[in-house]
Amino acid sequence: MAAVQTSPGTDSIRVPAASTPMLRPEDSRIIWLLLGAAFVAILNETTMGVAIPHLITDLGITALAAQWLTTAFMLTMAVIIPISGFLLRRFTTRTMFIAAMGLFSAGTLIAFLSPGFPLLLVARVVQASGTAIMMPLLMTTIMTLVPSAIRGRMMGRVSIVISLAPAIGPTLAGALLDTVGWRWIFGIVLPIALVALAVGARWIHNIGETTRAPIDVLSVILSAFGFGGLVFGLSQLGAGGHGTGADAAAADALSRVSLIVSLTIGIVALGLFAWRQILLQRKDDALLDLRVFRSANFSLSIGQMAIMSMAFFGAITVLPLYLQRVVQVSPLDTGLIVLPGALAMGLAGPLIGRIYDRWGTRVLLVPGAVITTGMLWFYTTYTATTPIWIITVAHTVLSIGLALSFTPLFTASLASLQPRFYSYGSAVVGTVQQVAGAAGIALMFGVMASASASATAAGADAISAEAAGTQAAFLIAAILSLPLIVGAFLIRKPADQPMGAPVGH
Repeated sequence: MAAVQTSPGTDSIRVPAASTPMLRPEDSRIIWLLLGAAFVAILNETTMGVAIPHLITDLGITALAAQWLTTAFMLTMAVIIPISGFLLRRFTTRTMFIAAMGLFSAGTLIAFLSPGFPLLLVARVVQASGTAIMMPLLMTTIMTLVPSAIRGRMMGRVSIVISLAPAIGPTLAGALLDTVGWRWIFGIVLPIALVALAVGARWIHNIGETTRAPIDVLSVILSAFGFGGLVFGLSQLGAGGHGTGADAAAADALSRVSLIVSLTIGIVALGLFAWRQILLQRKDDALLDLRVFRSANFSLSIGQMAIMSMAFFGAITVLPLYLQRVVQVSPLDTGLIVLPGALAMGLAGPLIGRIYDRWGTRVLLVPGAVITTGMLWFYTTYTATTPIWIITVAHTVLSIGLALSFTPLFTASLASLQPRFYSYGSAVVGTVQQVAGAAGIALMFGVMASASASATAAGADAISAEAAGTQAAFLIAAILSLPLIVGAFLIRKPADQPMGAPVGH
């Protein structure tokens, strides 16, 4: 029986078909290889937070200097992801994979051999350059190779990667730090990355067509100052001195100046960047083609994703601080508390993808938004005496709500575009996640610090002050999540493209 669809603009209602489109074996190998490479890159990215205290001691550096190992990584991602859409059209799939894994492997090797902080910082920038290309390459390849009728289940596999890697990363880092030292965080990843590079160089073939458009240098510069300035400015929110005396006052003043200057430069540069792209896209030469936003469904999905990323990344960054500072559990126990949620989110991905393929977005997005919003409001009730089992269950339920949302949003957003815009759409998705996540973390850290300081000034003890700060941060996340319920009713699953429809750029 053939698939039956409603009128355009509504979710597809699918019934069992006589045959299900399948991937060719060689295409399936490429996707699995890209999934593995992305897993390694994200795994490495999530280990650094746990290693920071050890690096401060081992390298004899300040906490502010150590924080640059994550800030520099984030800035590099913010600069490169927006131009990845152009790069994926300008160069072949094989070339981009070798470049991404080559840079990541080189950065990992430099980090492993690094004698001190300066070279380690360089290594993190090189690593980030490869990581920034990998996820857009994965998403674009899936959209190009996978038949539209089974894209949901394939995107569900992507959710396994982006859920399990952050769950395993901190635990793996903790074990290595307690036994063989911080260098082996990179040493254990390096051979895996090299194997992926070698296998990919042999297996991956070129997908789609390439363009010969020249790289617009002015656009690259504006993109770097725009997205980089915005992310750096957001990272300065709440980053001043949290103490007393002249040094803390000077740090606060410097942080405020950095915040204002960076955000101003970022906003102005982004405006000029957008204007430049509108001019260039008339000749199909844009670095980031903004015509992707002509699709209302894509724009709505991106807006939903931005709100969810702000609330999600902010909340999951505050939660470990709450557990360690307020509930007074160890870092290892903190990892064990959040692990069930990450596992549930990853393992649910393929099932959610199949539901999307059959029933569309609303059956997933509506309950996902309700669960996410409800759990974030529940987070605002956390105190120093909240039982650990309640926190674990609540985080697991929140993770399931997020899983119900991210997979259909990834798939529906990119499926709303013409095939020649897939690479640009993937770049927009990555950029929005990066910038919105940074904004959510910065906003909630700033609110948390301010509320904690106010509680301390009012005479609260240290634990009570920290509890007040985390409650205020969770309240912001809960308020941010409210529009998700409305957006869940507006986003649709685009009609499946017929088999044999032209792909490429």
